Amino acid sequence: MKEIELDEPYSIPYRAIYAICDETDECAEIIEHSNCYGGAAWARHHYSHSPIVRQVRTLGNMTRYLVKTGNVPLELKPSSAAAGIEAVEVKDNEVAITYAGLGGGGVGATRCRAQAAGVVRSETTPSGGGKAAKGTIVVPRRKRVLVGIDDTDTKETGATWCLTHNIAKELDCAECVYLSHSLVQLFPVSARTQNCVSTVLEFGCVDEKAQNALLENIRSALEKYSVSRDTGMVFLDSFNASSIKEYSKLCRSAELTYEFAMEYAENHGVDVWMDGKGVIGALAALPWFARPDDSVIMDAELP
Repeated sequence: MKEIELDEPYSIPYRAIYAICDETDECAEIIEHSNCYGGAAWARHHYSHSPIVRQVRTLGNMTRYLVKTGNVPLELKPSSAAAGIEAVEVKDNEVAITYAGLGGGGVGATRCRAQAAGVVRSETTPSGGGKAAKGTIVVPRRKRVLVGIDDTDTKETGATWCLTHNIAKELDCAECVYLSHSLVQLFPVSARTQNCVSTVLEFGCVDEKAQNALLENIRSALEKYSVSRDTGMVFLDSFNASSIKEYSKLCRSAELTYEFAMEYAENHGVDVWMDGKGVIGALAALPWFARPDDSVIMDAELP
């Protein structure tokens, strides 16, 4: 018989919590990495009814809450409305997120989230049992950095989706967190390696200095490990990549020219960091960040 020793029997710390803000700080995406899917699923159900929450999605072990910034006090009720996000407020490059909950939901709102990686500081009330509890965590304000990549392989060797993930994983750090990786199915053009798939990487960066270092390091790694002369790498700093959706739709339905892709990138605020023919597919990948289940389906539509 094994005797179990638990340091904190009534707390399951979240792995990490991040906040991505739009250009005006009117909207944000709260991204939570959970260590317990059951608890995260319960929270997702209840938090989705919070007045400031606009949309909730699950991606692997991540729950992503799209919220309108502000403060709307919650009326907590056992079982039916037991927990939620009460406030998301941006100030001085930091984001304060206030959670509230009853009973076990209060533990999740306080101790569990306060101990997550990415939290700068926190304030919590006592929780557990039958208590109503509230907790505020403060995390760095981040902006979304999207990197589209295509054509790093040849018919003899390589796989772009593998290389891009491995590079992103190595560059993941506190200043530039690696958030998601999507394979994007494109129109099967004649010049494809095999499956005609590009990749988009999503990062959350704290400032422009960290962002530029990240991009330099990605390009350097691609130059080192790519086995193709046609590698394309593009970058977009955007909350939703809406300006590229029409291009992506075109690229997933027909064969486009290199000249058209380069002109589109220039006219829609996309920086080209490697200008091989892979730019065509790399550009089309950008709007599919954090949508890996949909991006692999040829006729899927972006919201």
